[in-house]
Amino acid sequence: MVGFWRTCATTLALATLMASPVLGAFITPEGGDASSRPQDDFFRHVNGAWLDATEIPADKRAYGTFLMLRERSNQQVRELLEKSAPKGAAASAESKLAQDYYHAKLHGTVRPQAAVAMLKPLLDRINSLRTSQAALPVMVELVEWGVDGPLVPYVYADSKEPARNAVYITQAGLGLPDRDYYFKTDAASVTLRQDYLAYVTQVLALAGDKRAAKVAQGVLDFETALARLHWTRVENRDAVKTYNRVGPQELATRFEGVRLDQVLAALRVSKAATVVVNQPSYLEKLGELLAKTPLDTLKHYARWRVLDAYAEDLGEAFRKAHHGFKGVKLNGLKEEPPAWRRAVLSTEGVLGEAIGKAYVDAHFPASAKARLSVLVDNLITVYRQALGELEWMTPATRAEALKKLAAFRVKIGYPDRWRAYTGVVVRRDDPLGNVIRVTRFNMRRELAEAGQAVDRARWSMTPQTVNAYYSPVGNEIVFPAAILQPPFFDPAADDAYNYGAIGSVIGHEISHGFDDQGRRYDGTGQLRDWWTTADEQAFNAKAAALVDQYAAYEPLPGVHVDGRLTLGENIADLAGVAMALRAYQWSRGDRPDTTVDGLTGAQRFFVGYGRVWRSKSREEWLRQRLATDPHSPEMCRVNGVVTNLDAFYQAYGLQPGDRLYREPAQRIRIW
Repeated sequence: MVGFWRTCATTLALATLMASPVLGAFITPEGGDASSRPQDDFFRHVNGAWLDATEIPADKRAYGTFLMLRERSNQQVRELLEKSAPKGAAASAESKLAQDYYHAKLHGTVRPQAAVAMLKPLLDRINSLRTSQAALPVMVELVEWGVDGPLVPYVYADSKEPARNAVYITQAGLGLPDRDYYFKTDAASVTLRQDYLAYVTQVLALAGDKRAAKVAQGVLDFETALARLHWTRVENRDAVKTYNRVGPQELATRFEGVRLDQVLAALRVSKAATVVVNQPSYLEKLGELLAKTPLDTLKHYARWRVLDAYAEDLGEAFRKAHHGFKGVKLNGLKEEPPAWRRAVLSTEGVLGEAIGKAYVDAHFPASAKARLSVLVDNLITVYRQALGELEWMTPATRAEALKKLAAFRVKIGYPDRWRAYTGVVVRRDDPLGNVIRVTRFNMRRELAEAGQAVDRARWSMTPQTVNAYYSPVGNEIVFPAAILQPPFFDPAADDAYNYGAIGSVIGHEISHGFDDQGRRYDGTGQLRDWWTTADEQAFNAKAAALVDQYAAYEPLPGVHVDGRLTLGENIADLAGVAMALRAYQWSRGDRPDTTVDGLTGAQRFFVGYGRVWRSKSREEWLRQRLATDPHSPEMCRVNGVVTNLDAFYQAYGLQPGDRLYREPAQRIRIW
């Protein structure tokens, strides 16, 4: 990692978390670097010794707080999947399903020739193509098998009618992480394309293609042409521009060469479903590209997409080729992840809620849910107060913002109703067959919900996921059980630390409802303009300043943070920390501040925040993140936020000349 100054600086009715006046003990986080002044580099001040002493495990692309907690969750899920039911007791149908899938994945043997033969129905369907015009519907059919082609459908709440599900059609079909990977001319990008071409060639050869090298070049050329049509990630963040409803009478004619009526027929979805296209110009040009592309090239491309999608499940040779490119070349891994972890991640990917209930029963006490509810209530309360105090917001927009905040749904820990997997067939001696059957079951279930009422009880993450999210169309914040553990949420720590850690996560998710895209949805989840022109202009000016701040950070030589791509997350970070600190301060009521281990309450708060983003990444993964990830690198998430907060200046006595110092007029406050 290059030096910090090249990277991230230029020139949760209020009650205490403990639901009582008694504070827990502050937990001093190990791994800080006292020689790094908090006024100059707060990220290193909190995490420097750990950063210097820690080696990223050979089978990981990054390591830190999130990754360590995810590894703990993976181990806990592994124990549940390998655990036998007590004598005389029967495992639940869902648990047995997950255990059988995991066992087959971990212990089953796969012969490559037999595995490729299991994909024969797909490959035969591709080989049966007689015209380029017929290729797209066939490639869309492959989506049911978990294979992405140039178009991918998904079913989600309609942004204009959020109580009902729509079918969204979005661009897809690239083997590299992003469109720009096909065009960059720097040495690292050129080398990576060569590595990708070698990977395609290797997999095609393993599948028996005698002209693998020539076919692979044709695949790369077609993907490059496809990439030219793709919208950028910044363009794809725009909630308004990516909502383009296509009426029933337009399905056959709206996009020349792309018959959406045929696409829907291939998906077997309800004709009553609303269709929304994310990137209309992409579809307008896709038909022309398909028409001028030789049929054999389209067949080779579709066949490649199938083999790549299943490469990890086609036997050892295919798996090693897959790891050689996607693990080593793309992410810098030094070793392949252990088989048990690959089996856990695969099981969770397709049968997540089948093991989720057992995870909750074993690892998530009811008390944790109750305590987090207090934090959430506190954060929402102070957010309401802050909205009432904004100087730049007019009364009309403020009223709508408060209405939206009051309508927030909060989900903590686990779903109230678990998903069923009735009809899924899983065999302990058929690992690839299991992947195919469960993948098709999940996709058919999703597509069947098109045009149906949205199930508000549904979760988009499993309880064992170490993460959290905000859904704009649901206007809901969701906190799975697995993130409600130390160091994010520590029952032994005092309020200051916990508000800085999990409180900032809660504030972050609430703030997504008011980031540059979340703000476009109202309290019902409908995408509509509820802002006055003056308020929108004031908001955009503040957001532009944040774009410029983060765009100046350079985590790798010559590679800057994309301030526009990361804007939503940066707004959520900044507002989330500010609201969490405000909630902590008010939760103390009239009680005086306390100093513990030489740190004031505000300092303990900031230590909690800096600690949860402790992390380091391999250069290959960091380079990929900077091109594709809407989140800024962790050191920027810490130092980029605190440099804008007056409370941080007061807590640590920042003065002009300190490296994190910004003039008061330059400190950005949005919410």
